[in-house]
This record gives sequence, structure tokens and C-alpha cells, in this order.
Amino acid sequence: MTDETDGRGSARRRGRDAGPGALRPVRPAVEPSVVAERSEEARAPEPRVRGFRRWRRQRPFAGGVLVALGGVEMFFSGQLDIGHLHVQLGIEGLQATIIPIALLLLGILAVLMPAHHVFYGILALVVAIYSLIGVNLGGFIVGMLLAGTGAVLVVAWMGPRTSAADSPEADSVAEEGVS
Repeated sequence: MTDETDGRGSARRRGRDAGPGALRPVRPAVEPSVVAERSEEARAPEPRVRGFRRWRRQRPFAGGVLVALGGVEMFFSGQLDIGHLHVQLGIEGLQATIIPIALLLLGILAVLMPAHHVFYGILALVVAIYSLIGVNLGGFIVGMLLAGTGAVLVVAWMGPRTSAADSPEADSVAEEGVS
């Protein structure tokens, strides 16, 4: 470079008269990152809803809820009174209480501790099938089907999906790009 130039270009380019036909670089009035933030804020739901969605997607939520609902349904079907007849004697009465409580607990644990989802799912499936014998035909079959379907969903859960927007690497890259 010569003395007439600086780091950005030649002296001739700097002194050129920008007439009406001259092309000038177009610069946006607002930074692109600000525009992207504004459009995301317009689309994004409330932070609490977004936080619950992220939490729910990181666990076998649907399966755990179905297992718990199956347990609740079995509990209420085992506690039915038909007229004035309500008989629960011995081990049968205990099973009508323990099995639904176990299913409710397994459903809650599957949601709260997703690392052990296979264990909780298999255990819930075994208890749901045993409820066919122990609790009024598995809560008149409805509770057993709910708990069995939920247990299969818990076992089959593949873990949280990692998208480019949700991964920690994308967050760190985005922060580096902003600085």
C-alpha cells in the first residue's frame, strides 16, 4: 500500500463523488440479530409455558401420566360399593389398594426420574397385567389397558430430542456470535 491509501481502500475510491447513479451498499436500519429476536419474541409463548414444554419433552410424560391414570381408575373401581355390599377381606382387599398405589407411584417416578424409565416401565407393565387377577379384572379392564399402554410408552421412550436450537452448543455459538 502507498501513503495515499488507508486500510479500507485506495485514495481514489475515497475521494470519488457519489452521484445519483452511484451504487452504495445497503445497510439495514436495524441489526439482523435484533430483527430475529423481535420475530422470536412474537412467536414464542410465555416463558413459563416454554419452560414446561422443555421439561415435559425431556421425560416420558405421556406414558407416566397414563400409568398413573390407570392406577387411579383401578383404585376407584376397587373401592366401589354395590348397594350395601362392600366386602374386602384378607389379601384380596390389600391387593385392591396396593396395586393401584404402586401404579400411581410408578407413573410419577417414570416422569420424575427419566433415567430409570425402562425399569419403571417394565415394573408397571407387570403390575398392570397382574391387576387383571388382583383388582376387579384390572379395574374393569379399562385401568389395565391405560396402565399397560402407558407402561409400553414409558419403556419405548427414546430420550429427549436435541435440536440445533435447544442444544447447549448452539447456545454457546449464538452467544459467541453476539459478542
